[in-house]
Amino acid sequence: MGEPEAGSEFANRAAAAGPMADTQYILPNDIGVSSLDCREAFRLLSPTERLYAHHLSRAAWYGGLAVLLQTSPEAPYIYALLSRLFRAQDPDQLRQHALAEGLTEEEYQEKLEHVILGSEAAQHHPEKVRGLWQTCGELMFSLEPRLRHLGLGKEGITTYFSGDCTMEDAKLAQDFLDSQNLSAYNTRLFKEVDQEGKPRYEVRLASVLGTEPTLDSEVTSKLKSYEFRGSQFQVTRGDYAPILQKVVEQLEKAKAYAANSHQEQMLAQYIDSFTQGSIEAHKRGSRFWIQDKGPIVESYIGFIESYRDPFGSRGEFEGFVAMVNKAMSAKFERLVASAEQLLKELPWPPAFEKDKFLTPDFTSLDVLTFAGSGIPAGINIPNYDDLRQTEGFKNVSLGNVLAVAYATQREKLTFLEEDDKDLYIRWKGPSFDVQVGLHELLGHGSGKLFVQDEKGAFNFDQEAVINPETGEQIQSWYRSGETWDSKFSTIASSYEECRAESVGLYLCLHPQVLEIFGFEGADAEDVIYVNWLNMVRAGLLALEFYTPEASNWRQAHMQARFVILRVLLEAGEGLVTVTPTTGSDGRPDARVRLDRSKIRSVGRPALERFLRRLQVLKSTGDVAGGRALYEGYAAVTDAPPECFLTLRDTVLLRKESRKLIVQPNTRLEGSEVQLLEYEASAAGLIRSFSERFPEDGPELEAVLTQLATADARFWNGPCEAPSDQA
Repeated sequence: MGEPEAGSEFANRAAAAGPMADTQYILPNDIGVSSLDCREAFRLLSPTERLYAHHLSRAAWYGGLAVLLQTSPEAPYIYALLSRLFRAQDPDQLRQHALAEGLTEEEYQEKLEHVILGSEAAQHHPEKVRGLWQTCGELMFSLEPRLRHLGLGKEGITTYFSGDCTMEDAKLAQDFLDSQNLSAYNTRLFKEVDQEGKPRYEVRLASVLGTEPTLDSEVTSKLKSYEFRGSQFQVTRGDYAPILQKVVEQLEKAKAYAANSHQEQMLAQYIDSFTQGSIEAHKRGSRFWIQDKGPIVESYIGFIESYRDPFGSRGEFEGFVAMVNKAMSAKFERLVASAEQLLKELPWPPAFEKDKFLTPDFTSLDVLTFAGSGIPAGINIPNYDDLRQTEGFKNVSLGNVLAVAYATQREKLTFLEEDDKDLYIRWKGPSFDVQVGLHELLGHGSGKLFVQDEKGAFNFDQEAVINPETGEQIQSWYRSGETWDSKFSTIASSYEECRAESVGLYLCLHPQVLEIFGFEGADAEDVIYVNWLNMVRAGLLALEFYTPEASNWRQAHMQARFVILRVLLEAGEGLVTVTPTTGSDGRPDARVRLDRSKIRSVGRPALERFLRRLQVLKSTGDVAGGRALYEGYAAVTDAPPECFLTLRDTVLLRKESRKLIVQPNTRLEGSEVQLLEYEASAAGLIRSFSERFPEDGPELEAVLTQLATADARFWNGPCEAPSDQA
């Protein structure tokens, strides 16, 4: 967005917060922007496949607006303000208007309030625009510590929970949900305290339907009041209703162009899930999705990843649509064919592996649409552990995302030795293909959970299975209704990412894996070295995502990579070193070194021990042991020799801002679907959003602000929305 207006209250707060806060929380005006290229893959689709992809994309983009309501109280107002601004004038027109009003180019980038209040949108509807600005302008730029990052209560901001919810409230609510066999994935939790000081909790499910009477379903019987451990719980539904209504309408249209009955039934269950608020229906849809092997147009949609819930159980809305990249998919197919053999190489006893490897789809896709808070490089879904254990899963590598998100310029490569830079640039892409493949297929796809079902039956032999860490019989497991996410809660996502990343590093040493990807001899050794070097460097870069004030991590993958760095440093013998230095500019710098001659002799045994412990603790549901291990390695201190808190300042000083990615749109012209592409610039990014909702932009702005205002009391006390006049 650019920096706050010079001399404003925002700028003064930023200055008071100190230079490190500026570095971490204020983006530069020249942030990199890349375009997602899927032209060739889209060209190869048939007219019916294009229509299927178009309506799924529309569903994903509508649903993605729910993320605004899952993030912070002001996010919907920011979106509505910017949407209104650029509906009235596109970026070039707004810029010309601002320059004509006397602003310089630099001031146009920085004086947002001046630009907004002088815009055509403000001239046409002054009360509305000024009202939106007053609602979100200050919060948009606030560097108040609690508002800088996601968290519960005093630790941060989140709209998954009302502002007065603490971690204790979140734990109580999870226990309540478990007792009723309700998933947290599509819920939010709102707390109010009555006159006697007794808390009342509302668990609100995301759905089109609200309180109106409907045909009996698995959800309606649970919509009532409960007394639980001395607290009152009310289960309701209807969260994001008008947004999900638009999702459902587009899924209905997509159904007409489905390629087979699996896709038709999958969409029917998703429609039921979003209409009723049923995670069970979403699970049923996911079963049909798993069975839909090798589709030309691949997609998944719903409340999926729980990274951004401070408690780790609620899913962020996400929807993607992508098309098969046949060349890379052929390599992944060969990896799948070798999976059962490669799983035997993992460092835990056979009893800790799934009884039967459920052969998944593993394809490389070019993304057409990815609606959510970010675009990953690879995906392993569904996240429902019961389905993964018994039905299977799919792995997806997003090739055109990898191509733009991880491209690196030599002059911007930080913390590496000069001798490593050219090798790193040459092999970073190929090594990441290998790592993503192993991470998704054999990382997330491996390992068994020991479970006792509702009838008391175990899925493992209590007498025979021995814990390799203790030499004793298994002492703990998952009871009926417990899941990996509900049991390990706040560490579940990062712990699992760490396990998958470790599997990738461990198995990339296997010659058969490298042959599958076409690497032999010296090239194979370079791929291994760059893969390990990249992980070690990523562990250092991860410090940007650690918040010392709250002693917590803000990003699951980054925490995972830091933990792996700690494990490899602990291995000793000079395998990995991180050394503070002074850069050519006279400012603090650092160098990461990996001794490639010791990867197999020192690194592999260290990773083997660590991986076995991770899996054993996960399989047995040993939360206390898992937390002790993981949080121990994830702790960031200034203890020598590394002095990580000091290194964090260096990382912030040297960081390169994350790229913005411009995605294409599709547009229906008669019965044909056109692909709309945009330039790789801030203006291109803005145009892509303006053209995403050309007809119903004003309606969506109103819906978002109305939904936000209806719940505003849970964070700010009563709040009046800006008037809804057009």
